[in-house]
Amino acid sequence: MDIGLSVGGFVDVRLLPEQSDDWPAEGTVADFEIWWADSRQQIRLKPSDSRYLRNDLTDFMGRVRPNWSSEVGQPVRDPGPPTLDEVRSALRSDGPPASSP
Repeated sequence: MDIGLSVGGFVDVRLLPEQSDDWPAEGTVADFEIWWADSRQQIRLKPSDSRYLRNDLTDFMGRVRPNWSSEVGQPVRDPGPPTLDEVRSALRSDGPPASSP
């Protein structure tokens, strides 16, 4: 996706609806927010249009980026590589495990 910067941008598939039929069609012109940016020289984008967002976005955001609303408009902090537990939690469809070892 061309975002007009020297780094690449892409829509984060984890934020899109579960059914790919509900995703924006290739060539769709839409507004996006920066969802994530870090030292990997890439920008993950979040659709601004709620039609193109997963149904459980609020719960998902609470699990993956609980401080998202307070981070809007702030400089991007590089969190470093995710921990194994963070990766597992992000990939689980039912949220984080009840307890971690």
